[in-house]
Amino acid sequence: MGVTPLIWLITIAVTIAFFVFEFFAHVRKPHEPSIGESARWSAFYIGLALLFGVGIGVFSGWTYGGEYFAGYLTEKALSIDNLFVFLLIMTGFAVPKKYQQKVLMVGIVIALIMRGAFIAVGAALIENFSWIFYIFGALLLLLAYRQAFAHGESDPANGKFMRLVRRVLPVSEEYNADKLTVKKNGKRFVTPMLLVIVAIGFIDLVFAVDSIPAIYGLTNEAYIVFTANAFALMGLRQLYFLIGGLLERLVYLSQGLAVILAFIGVKLVFHALHVNELPFINGGEPLLWVPEIPIWFSLLFIAATVAVATVASLAKTRRDADKKRRDTFEGEKVIHAPED
Repeated sequence: MGVTPLIWLITIAVTIAFFVFEFFAHVRKPHEPSIGESARWSAFYIGLALLFGVGIGVFSGWTYGGEYFAGYLTEKALSIDNLFVFLLIMTGFAVPKKYQQKVLMVGIVIALIMRGAFIAVGAALIENFSWIFYIFGALLLLLAYRQAFAHGESDPANGKFMRLVRRVLPVSEEYNADKLTVKKNGKRFVTPMLLVIVAIGFIDLVFAVDSIPAIYGLTNEAYIVFTANAFALMGLRQLYFLIGGLLERLVYLSQGLAVILAFIGVKLVFHALHVNELPFINGGEPLLWVPEIPIWFSLLFIAATVAVATVASLAKTRRDADKKRRDTFEGEKVIHAPED
């Protein structure tokens, strides 16, 4: 793709500038964003991400453009899944609405830093060890299974990791505005706000494990991996407030993501076989008869899976709501039925 160090430097600088702007323009003063504010900024960041993808297609070729769009769509879907866990953490810690923006902002910055480190490590591994595709593929297949059938901790605020943190750190029981520590009777305590940030940072680390191998299954270009992740995380804070109520209705999102991760896992294994160098597989020779899944098919498959999971989720929640209303109505009829 031919990305120069100068382009990398400009991209990272612009990304940092966006987050600094976000902090001073929206997060520094605690408030709960309105639906209108959240919708406008969500649309802005999504539009910016799409425009950037068009730019990649025009200047670097539509093969790279397709890889970017497939990666961005995958990372955005995974990020929305992250939001559901963030919602559980916010609820578990009873974070006041007006301080949730700051928590999300810090969590998103931590996520980008961690993913940046994983991207650099992944790029180095792919450059030097082609067999890493086998490991990435197997990891994604395992994560797909866990995504589909395991739901993790139901209460991240009281999970094993957070219980360990509470044993190590002296914690106050109440919030002190948005401060991270408070001094009581001459002793320094950390506030629940710091615990929330620690919890979200830990969750970000867990999510990076499936996020980075997933997008490396769609492109080998570290620049596309980074920009797709950056744009997927931009606007995530506004999206949280915009679709907070919708998150609970996306009941099939986990299954949809499991299908996407499994598909990319299979794609990675196919690619590993196609460039095989392991001596105990086919004598160390590539298996050229193994098909390489084209990026256009990957993009269509991922988009279709996200669409089907969303439509099926909304249809199920509507049916469940209708059934609940009917059952309530029938129950009221029985209660108020005249006696003989």
